[in-house]
Amino acid sequence: MNYLIRTFLFPLLILVYLLPFNAEARPPRETTSNKEEPAVKEDPKKTEDKDPAPFSVEVISDIRYRTDRDADPEKHKLDLYLPKGQKDFPVVFFVHGGSWKKGFKEEYKMLGELFAGQGIGTVIINYRLSPQVQHPAHIQDVARAFAWTRTHIAEYGGKPDQIVVFGHSAGGQLVALLATDEQYLKDERLSRKDIRAVITVSGVPLITPVIPVFRQAFGKSRDVCRDASPLYHIDGKLPPFLLLYADHDILSLGRMNEDFRAELQKNGTEVISQKVDNRNHVTVLTEIVTEGDPTRELVFQFLARQTDWRPAPGSKINISGKKP
Repeated sequence: MNYLIRTFLFPLLILVYLLPFNAEARPPRETTSNKEEPAVKEDPKKTEDKDPAPFSVEVISDIRYRTDRDADPEKHKLDLYLPKGQKDFPVVFFVHGGSWKKGFKEEYKMLGELFAGQGIGTVIINYRLSPQVQHPAHIQDVARAFAWTRTHIAEYGGKPDQIVVFGHSAGGQLVALLATDEQYLKDERLSRKDIRAVITVSGVPLITPVIPVFRQAFGKSRDVCRDASPLYHIDGKLPPFLLLYADHDILSLGRMNEDFRAELQKNGTEVISQKVDNRNHVTVLTEIVTEGDPTRELVFQFLARQTDWRPAPGSKINISGKKP
């Protein structure tokens, strides 16, 4: 039965859901500009009375993490969001979703500001997208950007031994694969030990060639799709995982994450999985900027457990796990 669900039911259901998701994930384009609005943004009505963040945020944009002659002038760039004037802070390394075919780092400005405002440095990357490239180009870019971060983040005040990788949807697949299939880190002369922990929100742990959205990014080969599936690379010592998904997520994606959790547990890996109520595949991430949001609290609780970060005095971030 599990084989049938993974092979036939899951691909059909995810295809049905991805059609409205692609339209819902981004707001309509403005008629006066070809620049899209951020995917993660705050409602002005909710921010009028919001308490200020403990730290000011410094933004350094468009750092090139690949500079060779074949580097993409736009996709091989990343942005830094830093708690201004601070040193020795942990770092979140964020990879966006978008079905491996769309998305860009500027959409997630509010996410960078959220973490940096609480004293956590944030790296948000671009990477090459399909159909221009296919697997393994996406994960190779993620590994290269992570290597840049590991090498250079201390120059900006971050702790290179406390980098937590975080991805949403397709980005969840990429950060999970980075942590489970060590070949991409080894290509950058790194190892799993360089990843402090992993957070996926509505991540995709299983890739199949049955549906077009996967075929465009991974091709039609079952072997290639298996190679791109984090579920099939669980072996040896892995960093701790936090797996979050929505109660109204892509159908069967929750089950896929629970299967992933079960396999990680069998491997002896520290892992937490949690269904987030009253959220869908998009809002399970975008509402993280709202005070009291469950994804927000679960992520900060996990960061506090896995790094030496703690909320600044006066911060309203709840890491106790208890209702205020």
